[in-house]
Amino acid sequence: MDTDLIQHGKDIAERILINNGDELGILGSSQAYRQVWARDSMIAGLGLELCPDDEGRAIHRRSLETLRQFQSALGKIPHNVGYTNINDPALVALGGHLGTEANGRRIVTDTTHAGCVDSNLWYILGHYYHFVLGRDLDYLRRVWPSLEKTLLWLRYQDSNECGLLEVHEAMDWADLFSNRYNVLYDNVLYFAVWKAMGHLAAALGLPADNYAHTAEDIRRKINILLWVGPEEPKDWGWVRRERQEWLYPLHRVETELVVRPFYLPYMGFREYADRFDTLGNLLAILFGVADSRKANLILDYIHGTGLNEPYPVRALYPVIQPGDRDWRDYFRVRNLNLPHHYHNGGAWPFIGGFYVAALVQAGRLEEARCQLSRLARMNQQGIRQEWEFNEWFHGQSGRPMGFAGQSWSAAMYLYAVDAVERGQIRAFAMEDGWGLA
Repeated sequence: MDTDLIQHGKDIAERILINNGDELGILGSSQAYRQVWARDSMIAGLGLELCPDDEGRAIHRRSLETLRQFQSALGKIPHNVGYTNINDPALVALGGHLGTEANGRRIVTDTTHAGCVDSNLWYILGHYYHFVLGRDLDYLRRVWPSLEKTLLWLRYQDSNECGLLEVHEAMDWADLFSNRYNVLYDNVLYFAVWKAMGHLAAALGLPADNYAHTAEDIRRKINILLWVGPEEPKDWGWVRRERQEWLYPLHRVETELVVRPFYLPYMGFREYADRFDTLGNLLAILFGVADSRKANLILDYIHGTGLNEPYPVRALYPVIQPGDRDWRDYFRVRNLNLPHHYHNGGAWPFIGGFYVAALVQAGRLEEARCQLSRLARMNQQGIRQEWEFNEWFHGQSGRPMGFAGQSWSAAMYLYAVDAVERGQIRAFAMEDGWGLA
């Protein structure tokens, strides 16, 4: 492990995060995304709370407050919140800014991807992380009604009441991608949300058993629906009695795939996708949807396919090609989702941070140290200068292609460093009731 390089990167990552702080909270990056994005800001909070002074925690608190201020009457957390009259190269489709004002500026919410489900999911997890690291019960009591309303909105996204979320296409972090219906990534987060709410309810002295029971039900159903192989024997009698709509796609994957060493990215109406969604599978390890056997199969698969090369880690395997069933013409927007680009097999440093954390959670510490060094070298790369903490990298060349100064790239690097140094992950460790069975 290259200790000096890792420490140097840590110092720069802390500066980037603090400098990306704003009166509204943490902005997406220093170059673009000049708003408080719900998912980005909550993931950035995983690193902000580890900064050596109180400013990082204060910035994360401001993000939480901004999102809560603009929560809808039905409980929806906004996709992002920002100011008008701010030029932003990431907002090409909106004319380069969220809006214009004749005089001055005002705060507005962006409705480009207003239906994104993971805004609500990460909002709850951001509060959980903030509480675990600070134990501020007064603040938790104050925001608890907002968290309950957030969870209620999520429950209504389970349109058939199967216990899992049904997600529209392109309505989560992969917001230009064709995952849909019972999506792995969103439902792993849904499991984590119910588990986190149980911990928070217990801290407030409120009944918590229902949260824990619901989390376990979600975990069980994810494994029934999205894992293919002998590690998860199917209770066909239960499926016939309780979830008949699952019979057709489950029989298909049992016959056509037989076995896969990873969770499928989604299951739709009588259809499925047969590819590896890296972030969804890593979060399944991190939060404990996967048991130890499945976790090791997933991590071995990443190594075997070379998804951690040239840098950790690529988002998808295999990539979707034009003509494939899940290809969409909108993948061409801004040249983003061509094969080996962006969501379609690009490499993302923030996912690399989750990769290191998942290795630590699985007890593969030596491998985690090795991948942390490689993640440091990834973040060191830049288009114009060293240590850009770029947004994403080409999946084959390993060269940076996104915007520099990315908050969640810096934050997840800090989270990964902390996990390796401590030998366990912060807030979601087994000693806190998380992790692998």
